[in-house]
Amino acid sequence: MRLLIQGVSVAYMNAIRRIMLSEVPCMAIDEVVIIENSSMLHDEILAHRLGFIPLKTDLDTYNLPEECPCKSEFGCNLCRVALTLEVEAGENTITVYSEALRSENPNITPVSNKIPIVKLAPNQKTRLEAYARLGKGKNHAKWQPVSACAYKYLPQIKINRKKCDMCGKCIEVCPKQVLVNSEKRIEIQRIFECTLCQDCMDACPQSPPAIEVSAEENAFIFNIESIGALPPERIVLEAINILDKKYEDFLNLLR
Repeated sequence: MRLLIQGVSVAYMNAIRRIMLSEVPCMAIDEVVIIENSSMLHDEILAHRLGFIPLKTDLDTYNLPEECPCKSEFGCNLCRVALTLEVEAGENTITVYSEALRSENPNITPVSNKIPIVKLAPNQKTRLEAYARLGKGKNHAKWQPVSACAYKYLPQIKINRKKCDMCGKCIEVCPKQVLVNSEKRIEIQRIFECTLCQDCMDACPQSPPAIEVSAEENAFIFNIESIGALPPERIVLEAINILDKKYEDFLNLLR
């Protein structure tokens, strides 16, 4: 998802970005009980691979373990989801994919069925139980709901029509093809793609350049890529709610 956000500061944007990375919770496998594993992978490597399989998350149904009323280290049906895996290879080598995981809650499943877990040689077997919980990225990367989360200033491009002699050098040098020759004049297209590199200004033979590239203050382009555990819209709303709660807690300390 790409957002245009105006009327905020760099500090606010960075706070939202950091909260998305570290404090918006999502589901991930936290504990694995290996019952049988005759594959080439050691138990701990197998458990590590399971932990990084993104799981669809239901924030409205489940609690963070530290906030759950059960107060149990083993968890309950309000803070834990059990998944099982039992696969045995026959006469041929097989690859076990995430679709083999069976969840007790059909809403908490891998975001993709084609994530490879382990390869089994003939007659090898893997049987285990896994327990998924909500967590935060500041505790472990497997609980980060985003794979990309970055912002940049909103570009501003101004062309002095009187000075521009249509030499086209700015068009040739632009790495994102933001500028285009249209009806004997240089036009701006896809301005959101501009990286503010200012190569077009350097290439312009006029002095000062006939084109000016700058950043608009308090306006940002925010790019968010979800791992699939939560929709990007929900990630943004959760981050804003968490930041508002932090503001409220801070103000309460001052009162």
